Amino acid sequence: MIRLLKILLCLTLLATCALAQTTLNGAGATFPYPIYSKWFNEYHKLHPDIQINYQSIGSGGGIRQLQTGTVDFGASDMPVNDAQLKEFKTKILQLPTVLGAVVPAYNVPGVSGDVKFTPDVLADIYLGRISKWNDPRIAQVNPVVKFPNQTITVVHRSDGSGTTFVFTDYLSKVSPDWKSTVGSNTSVKWPLGLGGKGNEGVAGYIRQLPGSIGYVELIYALQNKITFGLVQNASKNFIKASLESVTAAAAGIKMPADFRVSITNPSGKDAYPISSFTWLLIPTTPSDAKKGAILKDFLGWMLDSGQGMVESLSYAPLPKDVVAKEKAAISAQLK
Repeated sequence: MIRLLKILLCLTLLATCALAQTTLNGAGATFPYPIYSKWFNEYHKLHPDIQINYQSIGSGGGIRQLQTGTVDFGASDMPVNDAQLKEFKTKILQLPTVLGAVVPAYNVPGVSGDVKFTPDVLADIYLGRISKWNDPRIAQVNPVVKFPNQTITVVHRSDGSGTTFVFTDYLSKVSPDWKSTVGSNTSVKWPLGLGGKGNEGVAGYIRQLPGSIGYVELIYALQNKITFGLVQNASKNFIKASLESVTAAAAGIKMPADFRVSITNPSGKDAYPISSFTWLLIPTTPSDAKKGAILKDFLGWMLDSGQGMVESLSYAPLPKDVVAKEKAAISAQLK
């Protein structure tokens, strides 16, 4: 009898703990998914009664879900524009979380070393004007690489994607033809190519298809052991994406009050040109006050302890002045 009572007591305590747990749901960008997963897991270890779930569905999907109120927070690799902000039911605070890079990753038979890409070559590959890997314009900047007579298979995102915005924002800055014919957005009308869902889908296509090229966030290229190239920056230096070159891209950035900024194609001599912040989208007046308080606490933890975890996943931490600016905004705007 006593044993039965003990079992019933344990079951009651477990049920009480389960009921006491608070679950927050978020959705959006695939670009920062690896670091967000780590952060949410580490925060849960500190607060076992709090569970933060995150769906890596692309920036466009995250924005839409937050607009309809089906998630507690969103995430985007593109700052939300004025037209999109009008669709939200409450004011949104857009907070940069880390710095990352989008890299041109490729699978070229017989080529294992680093390939250099000039801005015009990269744009013209995606415009369909360069269709073979042994094109003279590619060979000219890679004189020691022997390219095969292989057709280039272009891979891009099929979903609404902040990674796409970063890549097309860069191409729009370096190629007038790209800007006038395709432009920049989370989704664009691609001149050609195959569409993969998420960074994971694009990375998968590149691994499977000889002759392919695609754009992915740096960590996905590293995790999938996909070769990626150097990109010529605004100072005419060929730069490979790294913690140092991504950090250099944000050096001296003047962060506006609303945190909406583009850092693609910066002027620094050591800057990687396809770098970007990524943002969490936080309602300033959440419908659930308890969840709002948890998000506010998480954001403080993210800006302190969380920043120390980013380099292990090949992201660059936020500049200290940006962290200070965000802390002030969180204190002033989140209830």
